[in-house]
Amino acid sequence: MQTSLNLWTTNNNSNKTGDIMSKPVSIAGWLATLPGILIVFCLTLSQAAIAQCNPDGNIEFICGPISPEDLVPLPESSWVLVASWEDDGYLSAAHAGSRDTVRLFPGPGSRSRQDNTRFGQCPSPVQGGFRPHGMTLRESPAGADRLYVVRHGAREAIEIFEVDRVDNQPRLTWIGCVIAPDSVNMNSVVALPGSGFGVTSPATGDLWEWVPENGWSRVAGSENIGPNGLEISSDGDWYYVAAYSDQSILRLSRGQTPIVKESLATVGFNIDNIHWSANGEILAAGHRAVSGNRIGECIRRISCEGITSHVAIVNIETGEWDEIFNYPSNDNLRVGTTAIEVDNEIWIGSVAGSTRIAVIEAPR
Repeated sequence: MQTSLNLWTTNNNSNKTGDIMSKPVSIAGWLATLPGILIVFCLTLSQAAIAQCNPDGNIEFICGPISPEDLVPLPESSWVLVASWEDDGYLSAAHAGSRDTVRLFPGPGSRSRQDNTRFGQCPSPVQGGFRPHGMTLRESPAGADRLYVVRHGAREAIEIFEVDRVDNQPRLTWIGCVIAPDSVNMNSVVALPGSGFGVTSPATGDLWEWVPENGWSRVAGSENIGPNGLEISSDGDWYYVAAYSDQSILRLSRGQTPIVKESLATVGFNIDNIHWSANGEILAAGHRAVSGNRIGECIRRISCEGITSHVAIVNIETGEWDEIFNYPSNDNLRVGTTAIEVDNEIWIGSVAGSTRIAVIEAPR
């Protein structure tokens, strides 16, 4: 919205078209009217913000973070961490109750304390060129939780943060990074049991793991699976992989001989991110487009016409699935990428400049 303030009054005696000025208002007179002008202006902005976040039928929205590509709920709190997948992206948090959002990193209040024991080979923190992508959280009952973030831009790396709470708000402290191997371009990340993490690399079509003792290694059996989203079983024995182009979820054994790789479900849309639901099923989020180029066109802000966003719940025991969200692209939600369960709600993130997180009621 563009607002201008004219310091000239209209000449009510003029009958000439376009003759709108006669004499300037005195500065004292203008200042006397300033409080009223500011009140009207602020009310206009407030009403615009409220209208911007109006629900669409039974779909509500949380407004604020741009391109909320991935979401991670903070345990034992009402906060959800948000990764804004933009060239000048950032991490923020949204509150499930108030719907307020707060920016966390990077920014003037960003904190860093490098863990040289674990991440001594990481260069110093780099705030500029931060393009965050997938995220995962490792819970720590003894101290601060640890957040792993896929980072593009100034460097291809996993950035690691400690998460604590100050005045009931989350706070991030950067503690290190792990630079990706050459040719690996990461998308999603999961914390491995014990230590380390696993990532998807769509550029090389496989999965990679990093552990402090041995560094990087490719996951056996993951060659040419076309991965995007990623999850892991609680015991660490199975990877669950979103095969984007195949529109399916694969199950891949980890640390087993012989290797087991099987298709779990094909859902009929391109799966971006996958996350566990509260009852141990998989929330698969993604999109369908009228052509293979349309997603790229939408991300480049050319056209999002014909794109629909989807969320399905997948039973990992039977492979059966139910679609719970099907929404055409518009200014509310352009390209759906992720879904998580927050209390009794499903939150859906998207990219391509969207500034909203969609919220629907969780199925019973």
